[in-house]
Amino acid sequence: MKQLIVNADDFGLTAGVTRGILDAHREGIVTSTTLMANGSAFDMAVAASRQAPTLGVGAHLNLSEGAPISPPTSIPTLVDGRGRLHLKPGRLLQDVLARRVRLDEVEAELRAQTSRIVQSGVSPTHLDGHKHVHVLPEVADIVIRLAREFSIPSVRCPVEDPPGFLKTVGAERSSHARILKQYLVGRGVSTFARRLRRRLAEVGLHCPAHFYGLSQTGFLNTRRIQEVLARLPEGASELMCHPGYPDTELANTGTRLLVQREVEIFALCSPMIKRLVAGSGIRLVNYEALVGRSHSDAIAA
Repeated sequence: MKQLIVNADDFGLTAGVTRGILDAHREGIVTSTTLMANGSAFDMAVAASRQAPTLGVGAHLNLSEGAPISPPTSIPTLVDGRGRLHLKPGRLLQDVLARRVRLDEVEAELRAQTSRIVQSGVSPTHLDGHKHVHVLPEVADIVIRLAREFSIPSVRCPVEDPPGFLKTVGAERSSHARILKQYLVGRGVSTFARRLRRRLAEVGLHCPAHFYGLSQTGFLNTRRIQEVLARLPEGASELMCHPGYPDTELANTGTRLLVQREVEIFALCSPMIKRLVAGSGIRLVNYEALVGRSHSDAIAA
């Protein structure tokens, strides 16, 4: 059986992003989302999730932007001079290796984020990381501990087998440099995620066997989704997406995903895409579908 989790990242980041995710769930194929504990629209997202019982909600762990949940003075190696999170994954990895970042502070902040989500009444279906920070080895070990501590059964494992770079270049009008950069990011994230997959198997946590949307970040559209659906294998897969409506708060975050988020809403709600899902025998599910499945079915070897 082909099962597909369509997960929208950044729930609660801003009001516009939150509304876009909800629309892509109600009118499209989004089945799952991950909530940012420090997003400006956190309360809005929590309230909305109560009105969307079929939308699975996980935790989107964030070390890269926004105000932390912990007091900034208690996590000095994670914040900048304004007391805000600022470590992108590459910088975080360098600082961890150089011992400029304290792992106990990482654990404290990620625990605070998870606690805020749980205390809001949300029971997270899974954990993942903003900008995939959760796949970095030292951070991954912390995330696994938190999953077990909070009885969260699944963790995203973004090991992707993307289309070749030349094929992507031939299909897109975007800058070849941007496409190459995202392709290389996908390769790097997948390398770290393979270790995470092994660790999840060792401790009995779940993840989908297949993952899509990493190399397509910034380029996901109707054609890209159609290509994913056409080659979807048997078993459980996840398609990551970033739908949303651009607003001033989103622009102020510095993200490159602005108008692209509306492109994704259009694609995820496309009648053609919905017909393709139905005609291909694909069952749309959220992360709860992995719970109770045999470990060997949920996680690829």
